[in-house]
Amino acid sequence: MELDAQFFMVAIPAVLFAGISKGGFGSGAAFAAASILAVALEPGQALGIMLPLLMLMDVANLRPYWKKWSAPDAKLLILGALPGVALGAWLYTMADADVFRLLIGAISIGFVAWQMGLKLGLIRAARAELPLWAGALAGAVAGFTSFVSHAGGPPAAVWLLSRKLGKTPYQATTVIVFWAVNIAKFIPYAFLGIFTAQTLLADLFLAPVALLGAWLGVKAHHMVPERAFFALTYVLLTLTGIKLIWDALT
Repeated sequence: MELDAQFFMVAIPAVLFAGISKGGFGSGAAFAAASILAVALEPGQALGIMLPLLMLMDVANLRPYWKKWSAPDAKLLILGALPGVALGAWLYTMADADVFRLLIGAISIGFVAWQMGLKLGLIRAARAELPLWAGALAGAVAGFTSFVSHAGGPPAAVWLLSRKLGKTPYQATTVIVFWAVNIAKFIPYAFLGIFTAQTLLADLFLAPVALLGAWLGVKAHHMVPERAFFALTYVLLTLTGIKLIWDALT
């Protein structure tokens, strides 16, 4: 991995986009940054760069949303996520880079398909109240997908949408949940060697971009229509997902 102009041309907009998503739009699209970086880098390098930046965004977002979350939903998702994180760590020790390209690409495409299904009325389960075991299962899936691609937002959203939270409590709950999940991921990431001197150096350069994105996201939460933001997200995730799947299979 070379920290050259080409790297920063990809990384800066990706990290800025992730910060805006986490700060204002429920974290659901923040993993687009890891998908974009995984096109240009090894998947492990992309994951290693993004986790400290996502944790920095989490800290920046805690204050404006402090105690505005739904505590019972947050606890259920966090406890459910822990075995999912452990499963992701086990898979990382067993699989090669192409498996993770395939997973990240498939999750990217799946996110877009899921969102389109909701918009078209093809998916209705998330709109009805779900039992508590479904919340624990959503947390486990979120923990796993968060570990392998920083894409825990969609599974968590399935549960939170069923709880019919308002816009701000929904956003606040995702902030506290993924603050905790990202802390849980940090230890196995370190033991698995996902962090390197190069990824940490990249994080130092990209930290101001992450903070700027988080600040813009909080502002955009009250100003920017969700439809416009997610339309761009769907395009980015579809393109990067197709590219990652193609690279993994060929």
